[in-house]
Amino acid sequence: MKLTDISRQVVGAFAIAGVSGLVLVGCNNSSAPESTTESTTTETSETTTATGDIDPNHTKIVIGTTEGDFADMVRNQVKGTLEAQGYEVELVPFTDYVRPNKALAEGDLDINIFQHKPYLDNFKKENNLDLVEVFQVPTAPLGLYSGKKTKLDEAYKGMSVSAPNDPSNFARALVMMQDLGWITLKDGIDPLTASKADIADNSKYDIDIVELEAAQLPRARDEVDFAIINGNYATDAGIKLTDALAQEESFAYINWSAVKTADKDAKWLQDVTAAYNSDEFKQYAHKTFPGYKYPKIWGEDHSAHMAGGDKAAADTTAPAQPEAAAQ
Repeated sequence: MKLTDISRQVVGAFAIAGVSGLVLVGCNNSSAPESTTESTTTETSETTTATGDIDPNHTKIVIGTTEGDFADMVRNQVKGTLEAQGYEVELVPFTDYVRPNKALAEGDLDINIFQHKPYLDNFKKENNLDLVEVFQVPTAPLGLYSGKKTKLDEAYKGMSVSAPNDPSNFARALVMMQDLGWITLKDGIDPLTASKADIADNSKYDIDIVELEAAQLPRARDEVDFAIINGNYATDAGIKLTDALAQEESFAYINWSAVKTADKDAKWLQDVTAAYNSDEFKQYAHKTFPGYKYPKIWGEDHSAHMAGGDKAAADTTAPAQPEAAAQ
């Protein structure tokens, strides 16, 4: 479920952003709880003529995102697609992880895009909000990057691996190390809340796990053998996501859109979903966000877009309205 910034906001034991007791959400940079409104009704090209094939009861769509990549997806791609269809689109960028859900629940937004499902589930439970996830969006994932060692096969007994020290992301790091075959976690644990106490076996490499604040991880790479870094911190530090030696396999932290439950079957929402799952958006995402983790419904080989690869994924026929299953 991008995704994580100490300079953004800390979400208690589960997140690096926002509210106590919640799980890390997106991958954007600011922490001031403000938002602005952007008018997005200008002509984008000669091909943006309205077709009239829109929701007659809802012709203006207000989209809230955190500033950064999710806002850019609206500005640079989704906005034009929906305006060409005949909708008026308004983008409201936020610089915190609290207001987007509250603004959605209060009716100031039609849809927001900034958070993964564990965060949404906790936030709506703690705030008694009737919201539901709809579709996933490309998200900068947690990755394993080189430190003193530059290849996975250079792993050795007694090596050091840095990891984010907040509970949510530390759990992700443990799961990632298990997926790499470096450690074994106890059976039956909740992977979203795994801790050092849940490590069943670390004898293969006897890893020295160095816990650091997430923002420090890129700067400390030369002090450890390998570093597990949140995607947003990697990009903020100028590290290419495609340089990751490995990325987390789980889709639990890929980010979702959210709407009021009453709107989940609306025609306008079907059109927004289709825009985010269109061939045009996929091509834009692959070109603009290399190394990101793409929506599970796209059914793509993520490795095809790693290491500067330009191999297109074979599956471009995924249905426009994915089932929002728990992950």
